[in-house]
Amino acid sequence: MTQLSRRGLLTGAVGVGSAALLGSQWSRLIGTDIPGRYDNSLSIAINGTNQDAAARKSLVDAFTAQHPDIPVRLQAVQGADWADFFAKILTMAAAGTPPDVCVVATEGAQLFAERLAEPLDAYITRDAGEVKNYFDDVHPSLVEAFMYKGSLYQMPIDFNAANMYLNTTAMERAGVAYPDANWTHDDFLAMARQMKSSSDTGFIPFYWTNRLWGGVVPWLYANDTSFLKEKKADGGQWLWQQFYPGQEDTYSGGYLWEASNASDPRVLESFEFLRAVVEEGLGTSPAQGGGNELVGQFSGGSIGMTPAGGYWVQGLSEAGLKPEDYDVAYFPKGRSQRHQFGAAGYAILKTSKRKDEAWEWVKFCTSLEGMSLAFTKPDTTPTRRSMCNEALYAGKGPAHWKIFYDTLDQHPCAPIPAPPQQAAVETALIKNVLGAVTGSADALPGALERLDADLTRALEA
Repeated sequence: MTQLSRRGLLTGAVGVGSAALLGSQWSRLIGTDIPGRYDNSLSIAINGTNQDAAARKSLVDAFTAQHPDIPVRLQAVQGADWADFFAKILTMAAAGTPPDVCVVATEGAQLFAERLAEPLDAYITRDAGEVKNYFDDVHPSLVEAFMYKGSLYQMPIDFNAANMYLNTTAMERAGVAYPDANWTHDDFLAMARQMKSSSDTGFIPFYWTNRLWGGVVPWLYANDTSFLKEKKADGGQWLWQQFYPGQEDTYSGGYLWEASNASDPRVLESFEFLRAVVEEGLGTSPAQGGGNELVGQFSGGSIGMTPAGGYWVQGLSEAGLKPEDYDVAYFPKGRSQRHQFGAAGYAILKTSKRKDEAWEWVKFCTSLEGMSLAFTKPDTTPTRRSMCNEALYAGKGPAHWKIFYDTLDQHPCAPIPAPPQQAAVETALIKNVLGAVTGSADALPGALERLDADLTRALEA
């Protein structure tokens, strides 16, 4: 499902931060964005086009077969990115025409939990027997990402961790082998240098973008740090004890990002590393966003490595790459090998007058039947472990496709830092990254001081 995945990167559609969600310049709604005020059907808002909504007919039909008394209408709300989509939902809520259910990615999870979403605790507790199969099949790290101050607001249905894609043509030309599972930053540098020395002018060993997902954050996480201070909220034991017994002490009531961490010496180390990569010509200056150009460059063999998740498999296949033309590896290890991920699921809006019906939709869409109808091709990574199998990746996926889900099992993982002020926070990050990695080494501490100040202001908003 396009609006639920990071596949929007292939068309430049993902990467919140280009506009502040709560700023004065909210995106103007068009007529087709506003659900019918007097429509009694359950309104499900998705980030996409009318064609995207029509493509989900089988999902709606299957739900309707089970619940003929609950008419459903998928509402396509077109957002240039997640920030634009969330801004339109907020505008609809302010206008008194909100949907009943809304797709929400990690970028907006805490914004919705704090302002718009209904906690699922009572529903999950009541229907524990019905949803047990879901939790049995889903890694707890993904569930914890949608916990907020002890309550669960979404049951994630898809995710993508930041792994490293490798162009096998570039590897063969450079005479480098597939990296070990615990390869390091030094190994990464050695591979990039060998790729560069064996290639023609114009080849880029490493391509990366200036955004929250897949930008500087994977390097920070691998260096056992982040640009925001991270702590865990109390609570959540009602869920962990019920569905993940024995792991109650591992998981929490959700992540909290309440202060800047840009002054951490490890953040400086990470930026120094990336600045050196750019200065040596091993990597690009980070570009904001993503898009078809990146797919074309990678599929054409002019890029050696780039961070991406399982959502890229379908796009590369459509670009003409065969499974043997590329591969995927874990992100290289620094002080740790912690990986970032982003996920998405359905949130029930607390303004809905159809919450019980909305819960039935959420239950169905997280069931094996519902998710099997929603995810028929590898344009994202389903949160159900059982669905990440050979059938999903047959004829399209790289040799090491199991890494997409195994990342959660083999390494510590955490969601991208996304507090309720996430849009303003990402704007602050994007604003300062380019200067920090393209300026002189002497200028780097000052760039991080400005980042720290901008993040502090964003979090106080």
